[in-house]
Amino acid sequence: MSILDDERWSGLRGGYKVIYDARPALRALAFRYDDRSVWDDLWNELHHQGDVGDASYAAVVEIVRISEGHAPAYWGAYGLAATIEEARLLDDRNPPVPRWIEPHYKAAWRTLVHLALRDLATATDDETVNCALAVVALYRGRFNLGRMAMCAEDERAEMLRDYFGR
Repeated sequence: MSILDDERWSGLRGGYKVIYDARPALRALAFRYDDRSVWDDLWNELHHQGDVGDASYAAVVEIVRISEGHAPAYWGAYGLAATIEEARLLDDRNPPVPRWIEPHYKAAWRTLVHLALRDLATATDDETVNCALAVVALYRGRFNLGRMAMCAEDERAEMLRDYFGR
């Protein structure tokens, strides 16, 4: 499912709406999956204050492909994919998934939800549980549940107190 060899990457835009070729970071991730600096680079470039670009969608495809070889997947794979999908669905200023990426993006999300369900069976850390639940909810069309799942427990408790009282 790799689309890394497609030359269209060099013209894709990230979260800052400027050209960002994520291929070097994705190649680094394939060799150093637990390298936080690579994950930080991807988070910083692919999403910015609710903005995503076509590079963001293409990167999700590769992040999922790379994450398939890791059990459990790093929570950031779930979190970044969910954040990008949330932005895509929430804000019309964000571009649609390009047609050449769309079948790969949909397939990546089908794989991602299987990884999330697998990892939810054993995960205990808040980041993995929250982000994997967000992936499942978004995939199942439960947009608001997915957004809430990505919140920290204290944020959800505050929302519920505000709504229900006490």
